[in-house]
Amino acid sequence: MTARKQYRAVIDRPIGYQDSYGNIYPINYGYIPNLLGGDGEWQDVYVVSEKVSTPLEEFEGELAAIIYRADDVETKWVLTTAGETVIYDQIKQATHFLEQYFTATIELL
Repeated sequence: MTARKQYRAVIDRPIGYQDSYGNIYPINYGYIPNLLGGDGEWQDVYVVSEKVSTPLEEFEGELAAIIYRADDVETKWVLTTAGETVIYDQIKQATHFLEQYFTATIELL
């Protein structure tokens, strides 16, 4: 099995964060500094992990999946702890709070 690539993310919307639309974040959400996403901003990431259940300021982990939005210019990356396996249904459930508003597909890596 090939090791997945590691990334460091800044968490700007930790667990419990409420955005201006009323969405409450059940997982940590942030971005990878100095890596541009499809919208010209830093690449957005969700942290999906059975081992992470507290709000974070930073996270270093492996790229486990990419969420492609058919109706948006952005892709969302899914990071998890080193060596942890996350499955499709786990990612879909964890990210539903935002991805429910888009037509998205998940590619496991």
